[in-house]
Amino acid sequence: MRWSAPLGTFLGIRVYVHFTFLILLAWVGLSHWQAERDLGAVGESIGFILAIFACVVLHEYGHALTARRFGIKTRDITLLPIGGVARLERMPDDPRQELLVSAAGPAVNVVIALGLFGLLRLGGGSLAPEQLSVSEGPFLGRLLLVNLALVLFNLLPAFPMDGGRMLRALLAMRMDYVRATQVAAHLGQGFALLFGLVGLFANPFLIFIALFVWIGAAQEAAMTQMRSALAGIPLERAMITDFRTLSPRDSLARAVELLLAGSQPDFPVVDQDRVEGILCRSDLLAALARQGQSSSVSEVMRRGVPSADASEMIEVAMHRLQGRDCPTIPVLRHGKLAGLLNLENLGEFVSVQSALGADPRGRRPHRG
Repeated sequence: MRWSAPLGTFLGIRVYVHFTFLILLAWVGLSHWQAERDLGAVGESIGFILAIFACVVLHEYGHALTARRFGIKTRDITLLPIGGVARLERMPDDPRQELLVSAAGPAVNVVIALGLFGLLRLGGGSLAPEQLSVSEGPFLGRLLLVNLALVLFNLLPAFPMDGGRMLRALLAMRMDYVRATQVAAHLGQGFALLFGLVGLFANPFLIFIALFVWIGAAQEAAMTQMRSALAGIPLERAMITDFRTLSPRDSLARAVELLLAGSQPDFPVVDQDRVEGILCRSDLLAALARQGQSSSVSEVMRRGVPSADASEMIEVAMHRLQGRDCPTIPVLRHGKLAGLLNLENLGEFVSVQSALGADPRGRRPHRG
């Protein structure tokens, strides 16, 4: 994710923090300083926020490690002011596995809450509900309440939140996966409207959550529908075959010429019929700002990019496209470059087939 800095790699998963999270910490510290003029209070307030987000990271690791059990990798975890985001390569195709992966995050918060409860009991801390508060009281008691709140909030059936994904998984056990996604997405957008309405009169922060839920539900529904429409279609029917390539020895000036000459954003880098990497538009622009046009393509291109075979099914290759900063992968035939694949072109393929009244798989619907 852009504007993020790495915190480190834990259990094989890279963890990032978005710069807006640092703004949140500064705002919390400044607010407590203005209210109390006490450095100790400022330090405790920032420490409490960091403790909350440590619980959020553990929540995301619950998803990631459960997905790993089913052979699904996690690209990274990013800390945002609204919570954490674990970018899985894909969600499991089996609804039962998706249910377990979605439930694993809230389950981690339940375990944390139970552990904090035990520590409070051992330490003789107050556990009376009327004496516990998120803003006042013992540090561990406040953190206990936050974890309980995270459990309840994440279990709301507001797709694409955990509860919404669990709902989709349960529905998919009884109906078509696309239909289950649509039902869960519509319910999620209903919750988004409710969050936004409450946010207007109570807490403006809910408006940001409403936008996240609304956009996420719409994107997930659209992506699921596209995957269903493209199931069983080989890549060679939908890949881009009219494209330009670069050599590793070309200058960035040559890449700029090709970028301005057409609509192709990303360029495969080929040397002696072998794909060496991809020069992405975002990387090209960043390099131009730093180094100018005299640098070579080999200095900027991305190496080790995933590829696909022209005979592969589209839905398999789509998993390699999702969540990538450079959303283009080369398509090979007998080891040589035959085409390119990106989500925009797949969307155009589906749109054209729909306009022609044809099933994307090549069958025309029965008209009776």
